[in-house]
Amino acid sequence: MLTVHQRIQPFIHRTPVLTCQTLDRMAGASLFFKCENFQKMGAFKMRGAANAILQLTEEQRQRGVATHSSGNFAQAMALAAQMLGIPAYIVMPSNSPEVKKAAVRGYGGEIIECEPTLQAREDTLAKVVERTGATFIHPFNDGNVIMGQGTAALELLQDIDNLDIIIAPVGGGGLVAGTALAALQFSPRTSVWAGEPMGANDAWQSKQAGQIVPQTNPQTIADGLRTSLGDKTWPIIRDHVKRIVLVEEEEIRDSMHLLMERMKIVVEPSGAVALAAILKEKKAVADKRVGIILSGGNVDLKTLGSFFG
Repeated sequence: MLTVHQRIQPFIHRTPVLTCQTLDRMAGASLFFKCENFQKMGAFKMRGAANAILQLTEEQRQRGVATHSSGNFAQAMALAAQMLGIPAYIVMPSNSPEVKKAAVRGYGGEIIECEPTLQAREDTLAKVVERTGATFIHPFNDGNVIMGQGTAALELLQDIDNLDIIIAPVGGGGLVAGTALAALQFSPRTSVWAGEPMGANDAWQSKQAGQIVPQTNPQTIADGLRTSLGDKTWPIIRDHVKRIVLVEEEEIRDSMHLLMERMKIVVEPSGAVALAAILKEKKAVADKRVGIILSGGNVDLKTLGSFFG
């Protein structure tokens, strides 16, 4: 992972680790916030996108890259491709937020819209790949993407000694799987946890069942966490993520509010899930040193007020 980190450094920010005495008191623990909301394009996904693209051959790069995403990975792929001067073809559901479509276009990505179903995404992507010859890079279920995402935790472990716990949100699982691999290699004593919305709890269900339980009809404001685990992320989560903490929608909103009010930072709902989980598990984290990955800050400011209605 050190090699991965070195490879992607020209494409990413080394994001800061912030602290907050008020939140420490609320949690009864020492909290260290890895602020990926300050990452390029506003989320950790820049790390995985850059690493995956940099693994391509020159011939593959010339034909470009393709992915399907409704949000942060779409932006990350478009920006990473732009920085390397290669085409990016992004399949996006027709109901994707206009602010995210605008960002993808601003980074030079070509958007191909489809119906808002997984089948439509995959069918449209197949046509794009056939037409362009571009290489498909999965938003999370890809080894290079997972390793790239893990560099956020690597930096956190380099900056903060003796962490008892690192917690990240879980959707498709790329971030928390990468976090688990980083901890396994660089700080085996550190337990890796995941936070997950109650209304999109397929990872928690999968841990209970011992096999992937597909996501069905997720209902949560944490739009980045509505996806199912992949066959590459699941075994890592199964074997190396110690605990998955479920949080309610109101707890996510409260955590967003706390981060804005107390730390003066904007974090999207998915990014606030990890803090919500820690505040819910005060007994389990009492007097611990806890690293919290704030995964992103891409909130449409026009709708921000709706989270606190």
